[in-house]
Formats: sequence, structure tokens, C-alpha cells
Amino acid sequence: MSILFNQIVFGPIQSRRFGSSLGINLLPLDNKICNFNCIYCECGWTDLKSVNEKFFSLKVIIEEVEKKFKVLIESKTYIDCITFAGNGEPTMHPYFFDIIEKIIVLRDIYFPEKKIVVLSNSALLGNKKVLKALKKVDLRVLKLDAGTNDLFLKINKPLSSKKIGWYIEKLKEFNGDLIIQTIFLRGNYENQYIDNTQENELKAWLFALGEIRPKLVMIYTIDRDTPANSLEKIPNETLESIAEKVRNIGIDAKVY
Repeated sequence: MSILFNQIVFGPIQSRRFGSSLGINLLPLDNKICNFNCIYCECGWTDLKSVNEKFFSLKVIIEEVEKKFKVLIESKTYIDCITFAGNGEPTMHPYFFDIIEKIIVLRDIYFPEKKIVVLSNSALLGNKKVLKALKKVDLRVLKLDAGTNDLFLKINKPLSSKKIGWYIEKLKEFNGDLIIQTIFLRGNYENQYIDNTQENELKAWLFALGEIRPKLVMIYTIDRDTPANSLEKIPNETLESIAEKVRNIGIDAKVY
């Protein structure tokens, strides 16, 4: 069963990685919009042919966010961060840059000490305005689920023809001021066995991390139903072992 958020602003929810997180969903409420089609995505499969691409306007989004900020202040509700996530890839909103600019202003008024977080798959890092917007926020949490192109295609199923090398080069443009998130899983899909914990795959992934040099790598496994229903969780012991390999190349890593 897929999970779609039915509000522009949701929560705060208790996040494994970010604590009390107020979520902002820039995508339509009834469809997933994404330029990846990840086999593990809790929002389900990407099907742009049937997507209602009626994005909420900039005005509506900012009004909803400010209204929620006021409610949180009045109710004295604590939050740790403001997180752009939701029903797909947030950077696909045509006014993503303008939204980020305006929400930074609102954050500075209502929650000046709280961090703005964007979860992204990195597919639009070639867009200068998207890149500029991501550099404005406090935390950029960017996906890297594989080190080889073959596994990248199997796990993330991107809708473009860009290869994994393109993503790695774009991630390097942050000069280490980013967080990498990686989900580990294994299982069968379309008559192929997929496992990004295998030694040769880990070696390629670690090499990519060594090139990108993020300030943190967030390591986790599947926690909810997935569209490819034969996927398996990775034991915590294995995740901790992978995290130690990351630390051994001089990069901080945490298991969630």
C-alpha cells in the first residue's frame, strides 16, 4: 500500500533522522510526482502518464506554511526542523527556488533557530536555480543508493538517461556541505536479485563517497511497505558494519 500525504504542510511528525519534523509537501495530494521510480518508495510507483500535474501555486503554499507556523507558535508546539519531503521529488515544483527563498524568510520570523531540510534524489542538480536553492537551505540530504550504474538503474529506475557518474559529479559541487542518504535492501525484482550490501557494490559506493566527501552518511533500510513486494530489510548488524566502513575512509556515518 502506498502512502501519500494529503496536506501541503503536515506534522510535526517524529522522524528517525530529524526528530520533530514539520513536513512540507510541494506535490499534488493525489499523485506521486518524481523523476525516479525507486523500487522501495513508500509513495508507490511513478506513473507520470496519469499524474495530475496541477502543482499548488506559490501563493497557496506560502499561505499554508505561514498559517501552520502561527498555529505551532500559539500552541507552543516544539519542532526540530522544517523538512521538504512529500509525494515525490520536491525540486520538481516549477517555483522551488522562490518557495525556498520565501520560507527562509518565514522561518527567520517564526522559528529562527530551526533548520530547513530538503530531501532530494539529486536528479535536477543540473538546473542552476535548483542547485542555488539547495545551497540556501541548512541541510541538503541527497540520495545515493548505489555506486555502480547497473545497480543504480535497478534500484532507483530514473526516468532520464543520466548515468550514476553524472550524479556523483554534481554531488561533488557541494564541496562536502551535504548529507548522503542511502537505503540498503535486498530481494528479487523482475527476475533479478538486487542487493546493494554485496562487497563489490559496497566498494563502488564507498569510492563514490570518497569522491563526494559528505559531512554525514545516513544509513537505513526499508521500514514500510514497498511497491516491489519481495524486498527484505537488512539486519542492523550489517548496517552498522557498513557504517564502520564509511568511518574508516574518514566520513561520519549513522545508522537509523
